[in-house]
Amino acid sequence: MLDVRRLRVLSHLAAQGNFSAAADALGMTQSAVSQHIAALEREIGLAVVRRGTRPVELTEAGSALTRHATGILARLETAEQELAEIAERRRGRLRFGCFPTLLGTLMPAAFARFRRLHPDVRLTVVDDHLHRLVPRLENGELDLAVIYDHEALPDVGAGNFDRTPLLADRFQAVLPAAHPLARRRAIRLQDLRGESWIGGAPSSGWYRIVRHACQQAGFSPQADFASDDYLAVQALVAAGLGVSVIPGLAVMHPLPGVAVRQLASAAPVRRICAAWPIDGYQGPTLSAMVDSLRLTAQDMP
Repeated sequence: MLDVRRLRVLSHLAAQGNFSAAADALGMTQSAVSQHIAALEREIGLAVVRRGTRPVELTEAGSALTRHATGILARLETAEQELAEIAERRRGRLRFGCFPTLLGTLMPAAFARFRRLHPDVRLTVVDDHLHRLVPRLENGELDLAVIYDHEALPDVGAGNFDRTPLLADRFQAVLPAAHPLARRRAIRLQDLRGESWIGGAPSSGWYRIVRHACQQAGFSPQADFASDDYLAVQALVAAGLGVSVIPGLAVMHPLPGVAVRQLASAAPVRRICAAWPIDGYQGPTLSAMVDSLRLTAQDMP
């Protein structure tokens, strides 16, 4: 069985890039760090670092082991935290993740509600995109996250999470204010066939949803500009460079020069939920935050 102490040393070495800095971070001597790494290599029968490189380079085995060590160490820390809370030796802690759109809309009120009821809980918040939030939740770096899913995102739906639904976010069409379709109160997704599109990066969850909806409507959008920043998308649309379809939460406060129109048919909807690993942290602060999220979502217009 792998020695957790050696995994911790390897993880710090990978993060710091040299033996001296890893020793300082761990409160060890440089010689002790070297001995732990050598013992780990004997244990697995493979080299984990390439000697003589600056900064230290991991071998393929070292990279694989570091990736697994990140999740193992995070889960152990979570177990220690939960046990200490049960024994009332440590105040509550919650490591929370959220994607940017919701962080600027639902979350301020939810955090305020949570803080009023649980002022002693140490809350840390990570702002990240969906494709990075999900792995961080899976490997135990986060206790709880707000994510979204859709049939176009089967990898998200397959995650081994408990989930509480919060709200459905219906996508809206975003057009230059002078665009002929902006005269209508609502448009069809098919009306945007042949337009220049402002889209997202290939890994972008929201744009995978948009592409799926367009393909269901019989066409593939041709994106000339790619951005995952909804303000940038709106600015590009306002400049007359194309059209887009983005989540409704992202256009609660549209930029000047942008016309936001409802989609009369085939509008994609992303399902926003609170999610946490089934085998992860289950302390009372998690339930308290889920309650705050659910109640705040009910209050949204």
